[in-house]
Amino acid sequence: FSYQISSHTNLKMKFSLAAIATLAVLPSQAIAETFLKEQFNDGKWSDRWTVASNWKSASEMGKWEPTVGKWHGSDESDMGLQTTEDARFYGLSAKLDKPLINSGKTTVIQYTVKHEQKLDCGGAYIKLLPGGDKLDALSFGGDTPYAIMFGPDMCGSTKRTHVILNSEKKDENVMIKKDIMCETDQLSHLYTLVLSPDNTFEVFVDNKSVRTGSLEKEFPFLPDKEIKDPDVSKPEDWVDQREIEDPESAKPAGYDEIPADIPDPDAVKPDDWDSEEDGEWEPPMVDNPEYEGPWSPKMIPNPDYKGAWKHPMIDNPEYADDDKLYEVCGGSGCTHIGFELWQVKSGTIFDDIIITDSLEEAQKFAEETFFAKKDGEKEMWDAAEAERKAAEPEPDYGGDDDDDEEMDDDDGEEFDMGDEF
Repeated sequence: FSYQISSHTNLKMKFSLAAIATLAVLPSQAIAETFLKEQFNDGKWSDRWTVASNWKSASEMGKWEPTVGKWHGSDESDMGLQTTEDARFYGLSAKLDKPLINSGKTTVIQYTVKHEQKLDCGGAYIKLLPGGDKLDALSFGGDTPYAIMFGPDMCGSTKRTHVILNSEKKDENVMIKKDIMCETDQLSHLYTLVLSPDNTFEVFVDNKSVRTGSLEKEFPFLPDKEIKDPDVSKPEDWVDQREIEDPESAKPAGYDEIPADIPDPDAVKPDDWDSEEDGEWEPPMVDNPEYEGPWSPKMIPNPDYKGAWKHPMIDNPEYADDDKLYEVCGGSGCTHIGFELWQVKSGTIFDDIIITDSLEEAQKFAEETFFAKKDGEKEMWDAAEAERKAAEPEPDYGGDDDDDEEMDDDDGEEFDMGDEF
């Protein structure tokens, strides 16, 4: 197993300790910290996780259930947590083992998602939350402040992997400018987000880098570095009309009298045409080959054309460089992780969650979990699909034959009846 890491030079390299080391800006960051690791296997997940029972009414909230899934690559003890009721909201959160204060640290969120139900509309993203002891887990929902929202979301033609980060200076959440596609099949997929202290980010899906870049360039954290000079406007005598009418172009005499349609010169009155009954015969109309449409004067290059006017740009006085955009958890840190979802069709399974400051640590966890089960799950899925297709009734192509037989019988009865007469 190896991660493919894409750098700003667009190089692809195998995931290694040397590559991981480049992600750590501070040399002193030697020991990885893990803030949460969840596999839902011990039967005590409900002691660690709180259902947001006060977020919506009971009739609107769906139930979470542990399951190994219909197809999997492990034994029956390896559980994930599944949504179980259609057209419901799902709210669930857990406290981190310790606050994540990501100043000077890499932040890694990683988890697996499996849409066993072939989801057509619903979310499967995860949120990293601040709040500490003030966070009301029972009321956790869509309006609860968050630091990071990451993961797949789809409805109809919209299929994206969300990356939304909190901007403390703007006091709002900012979404990545260009969508990242998400996986849409019915197998497990591994989603990994890395925020680095050099103000860069990277998203992996199933160990493949699908997006990397600068937080400043890829997210609307900061105002533009340059703005249009407010003291300058386009001169009134600026000519930006590329062509003008030819002053020597004149409409030909009689041009407006040329009809668009004319009687078809090749049409001939039918021999059986009866003028008394059918009226006076008129040939059909056809396009006039001499008609050239409404007349317009010839256009020529404008001798006074100066080109498109460009507004002069100046430095934006409101712009200020910020080398701490990645510090989305703020000074008090992030303290909880949670799911706040709406699903039209339930059945999504979440598993193998890790929150850490080390991509190497996330890699090791993925090797032990997702990648250890991946091939076995695919084999089980293939077998289930083969069984499902084998059980499907074969298409009925015999309807026409039955109809033909009935027609033959009818024909025979008609023939016999004719003989009687």
